[in-house]
Amino acid sequence: MSVLEIEEKSIEDAIAAACQKLKLPREKLEIEIISKGSSGIFGIVGARKAKIRVTTKTPPIELIAEKAREVLAEILKHVDLPNVIEWEAKEDSFYLNIISNGSGLLIGKRGKTLNALQYLVSKIVTRKAGENVSVVVDTENYRSKREVSLTDLALQLSDKVKKSQRPLTTGPMSSQDRRVIHLALKGDTEVRTKSKGEGNLRRVVIYPVKKARKPSGKKAAEDKATE
Repeated sequence: MSVLEIEEKSIEDAIAAACQKLKLPREKLEIEIISKGSSGIFGIVGARKAKIRVTTKTPPIELIAEKAREVLAEILKHVDLPNVIEWEAKEDSFYLNIISNGSGLLIGKRGKTLNALQYLVSKIVTRKAGENVSVVVDTENYRSKREVSLTDLALQLSDKVKKSQRPLTTGPMSSQDRRVIHLALKGDTEVRTKSKGEGNLRRVVIYPVKKARKPSGKKAAEDKATE
């Protein structure tokens, strides 16, 4: 949360100044009046400004994003790679994109290093903001490329399950990768998915959906006759 003290000629002027400075509407601010101020004698002698203390109910987007960028930059100092970090707010997440000539090192095997960076930044920023903050750390569009790759894998495994009518299990996956598999097959009525396992060993199991058995020709004829 951000706390700010502002002085202006009146309470309303102080509130307006707070809204402008924090780039937030009045309803997202908690306002404490420290002093109502005084016009003094003839509006000159003894005049005192109104003073308020403002606390943001929701941390401003810019402040959260900047904090996330600072945290990631501090971590990357230990990697000793020249980099530039860009940020963008998408949906309910903050996307931090690392521009560097050492992206392979930052990504790691199957994105493990990138996922670790993302986990650390999310935890630290959430603690500092006082509320849950979703942060996505990316470089060289790895996240989108990985999503395409996992979607293709999900479709391939789904086809095998449909043909064999036996469940198939993926290798160990992060929660983000498992989510891609689940979403890729969410609309497929012939299979269902479920996560199994503990911790880093959690996998996605793809099951065939058993179809209702059609009655045999004789049974169908008998059912027809009883209608």
